[in-house]
Amino acid sequence: MRSVRRRNATGMFTWIGSDGWSARRIVSDHNEPQVEGTLSFQPLAHTVGDFERYFRQLTVYENSRNPWFIEYWEDMFQCKFPGAPLTPYNVQWANECSAEESYERTGAFSLDMEGQLQFVSDAVMAFVHALILMHQDKCGGKPGICEDMNPNDGPLLLRYLRRVKFTGITGDEFEFDQNGDGPARYNILHFRKVSVYPPSYDWVSVGQYNKSGLMLDWSQIHFADRDTGNERVPESVCGRPCGFGQAKSINPEEKCCWTCANCTVYQYLASEFECLDCPLGWLPYPNKTACYEVAITYLGMDSYWAVGVLSLACLGMALTALVLVVFLKYSETNVVKAAGRELSYVLLVGIMSCYAMTGLLLLKPMDVICGFQMFSIGVCFAVCYAALMTKTNRISRIFEAAKHTAKRPTFISPRSQLIICFGLVIVQVIIMVLYMAYSPPIAEFYYPSREERMLVCRSHVDASYMVSFAYPILLVIICTIYAVKTRKIPEAFNESQYIGFTMYTTCIIWLAFVPIFFSTATNIPLRITTLCASISLSGTVSLVCLFAPKLYIILLRPERNVRPSLMPAKYLVKTNTTSMTSGTSDSNSQTSAPLNLHSTPVIAPKIEKNNINANSKALTNLSKNLQTGNHNSSPAANKLPEEKKMPLQKKTDDKEEAANSGLRHLGSFSSNVSRVSIGSNVSSNLSYSVDSLPSIDKESLDDVQL
Repeated sequence: MRSVRRRNATGMFTWIGSDGWSARRIVSDHNEPQVEGTLSFQPLAHTVGDFERYFRQLTVYENSRNPWFIEYWEDMFQCKFPGAPLTPYNVQWANECSAEESYERTGAFSLDMEGQLQFVSDAVMAFVHALILMHQDKCGGKPGICEDMNPNDGPLLLRYLRRVKFTGITGDEFEFDQNGDGPARYNILHFRKVSVYPPSYDWVSVGQYNKSGLMLDWSQIHFADRDTGNERVPESVCGRPCGFGQAKSINPEEKCCWTCANCTVYQYLASEFECLDCPLGWLPYPNKTACYEVAITYLGMDSYWAVGVLSLACLGMALTALVLVVFLKYSETNVVKAAGRELSYVLLVGIMSCYAMTGLLLLKPMDVICGFQMFSIGVCFAVCYAALMTKTNRISRIFEAAKHTAKRPTFISPRSQLIICFGLVIVQVIIMVLYMAYSPPIAEFYYPSREERMLVCRSHVDASYMVSFAYPILLVIICTIYAVKTRKIPEAFNESQYIGFTMYTTCIIWLAFVPIFFSTATNIPLRITTLCASISLSGTVSLVCLFAPKLYIILLRPERNVRPSLMPAKYLVKTNTTSMTSGTSDSNSQTSAPLNLHSTPVIAPKIEKNNINANSKALTNLSKNLQTGNHNSSPAANKLPEEKKMPLQKKTDDKEEAANSGLRHLGSFSSNVSRVSIGSNVSSNLSYSVDSLPSIDKESLDDVQL
């Protein structure tokens, strides 16, 4: 209380006192303003009147059995017995005690009895009644202590104590409850001002508590508000009620009190004392009483992410359909035949599939849809690049074989090419079936944040799509290598150059795609959009680079869609106007013209001065490759029978053999005369008849052009 006074905190506290210090003057004396308003509890006890009368009649001589009674007497009457030892109670007194002192005669102060003497008497009476019950049970009513009670058994006596029930000397009923406690009876005291002038304070009984309940006289209770000076009832709470979204946090050292702790943003109030996190995909209600499910989202065709890639895919599908229609309409023209109709159709199907993948990737994710996505992405690329690889491989093998032999390479027919192409695609199919059996694609929830829940295919999250791309990437690499190897073939066979440009551009696209794909792991919509764009761009590159030049000739330059335009411009020939019967020729009558199978053309190579010997040897080899047998261009040769003189008129049943044989000779020509230019300045008028190409006719030449 002195601390409260020093801190000027009088009136800030309402004290609750226990029976240890309540109603004691040592607490309230000189601290009345600080103690004012205190409520205290004391065990309810009544005065034991008979004991007080007995005690007042005791004297030193009549109570010699109590060794402490002399000290009590000296302290009570402030005297000292002669010959008594010095004690803290008599050392300060000089008066001698006569043993005749009495409480009434001294009048110094009244004898105040301890208010809780009733509990002492009740305790003694409880033991008395317990011994009586034990004596009745053990001794059968015989007087004195029988053998069964001597020596006494403590646990046995405790059982009898729990059974006692009696009326005490104060008139109150007494018995122990089931826990072994005495009756719960309390007197409620209140320290308040009882007089204003002069100010005086006292402890006032304002109520009781017993087994019947609480009885309180509120009219006797007065509290002072320090701030207003008015009386008010203080809030008596161990902890204030918690608000919405708050849980009680119990201090282990103060189990009856608590503090209120706020639930976090993603927690709900599971109980009065606990906040729990909402599961992923759930958010708490504003009042934190429960969680609600977050709406499911997915990247669909109505998303703003999808507008651009869908537009590109639709445009690409329209252009692919246009190309397919044109190729079907002009399928018998030389440009379409030269492009390889069968593989071109396969390639167009693959390109169309690439564009269609955008729509498939934007469907609502389900296990079946995820499986189709996983399977189709790799297969559509495998179809495209298997067709391109088959083309470049055929070109490379034909020209490589022409350098060494006139024998036709194997597996270069359209049927063989289709079998090879579909065989390459089957490899991708097997890879995807095995992988999908090992790791089935499923649709699952992805949580970019606690507020979002996206339904995605698992392959979008763990990047397992790269398994689908592994084999097509290998085909791209091999196809690019073939494109590099065949980049220097004659211009008439420049399909390989277009394929090469397609492969270079495709490699750039995918080199850019891979890092973008892995860097967007936390943004699934952007990752899917990037994937769609890359697939469509790959199809667009193949469509533009491989088919745009052909459509240009078919639709805008139909005059070039004939056989003479298929040979490169630099391979001009000179038409020999010599009479087939006379064997004479006029050098002045020779003119430059494109290759014509129905004339007698000659190829006049112009040999550089520094390489005459080397090129002469090359031309000798070229002669052997271009001619069948020892064909002679001398006049005597004109006298041969007509069927031997003009072998082009002799058709074979195997046009495919003729086409590939001619292609091999042209490949040999390209290899041996890479330094030769065609012109009219010929130092040695060597001429070789193109008619000597074995078994070539109009129809078979179409297939030579690649």
